[in-house]
Amino acid sequence: MAPVLRRTWALRGVPPRLPIRTRSHEKVSGLGVLSVSPRRRRFTLYLALYPRENVRGPQILQVLRHLNHLRGPVVVLWDRARPHRHGQVRQWLAARAHWHVECFPPYAPDLNPVDHLWAYLKYGRLPNFTPNHVTDIHRAPRQEVRHLKRRPRLLQSFFRHAKLLF
Repeated sequence: MAPVLRRTWALRGVPPRLPIRTRSHEKVSGLGVLSVSPRRRRFTLYLALYPRENVRGPQILQVLRHLNHLRGPVVVLWDRARPHRHGQVRQWLAARAHWHVECFPPYAPDLNPVDHLWAYLKYGRLPNFTPNHVTDIHRAPRQEVRHLKRRPRLLQSFFRHAKLLF
């Protein structure tokens, strides 16, 4: 619930005040998926938010099932986080021959376009955001994702910044 504080405009000598509820330790965990269609060069963003939960294998599996509509060969690029290696996730992926999993090298967040997406949302679009309740944390990223979905060139820039060839 603590905001990411960034520089902002204010009158000289009068710093802005951000009201913060310090008693609350609530959070919203999120899973972001950037997909690119190699034939049509179309970029799509999927976001799953889980209020008051940590992301574990079942949440990864839920997102993968949601993406099951993707046709043709699917290449999944992700980091080596523990939920990605969950038994249910591995079993589900093994049953789909057209899904291929590739992992980023260890300690290489700069290669992950989704990490660039999270940094853009956290530091570019939602700095100084002070939620009063966990539903506020859930609502704000969803609004930003709707904004991003209308800007495919911006989604493409996350791939470009990660220097991934597609």
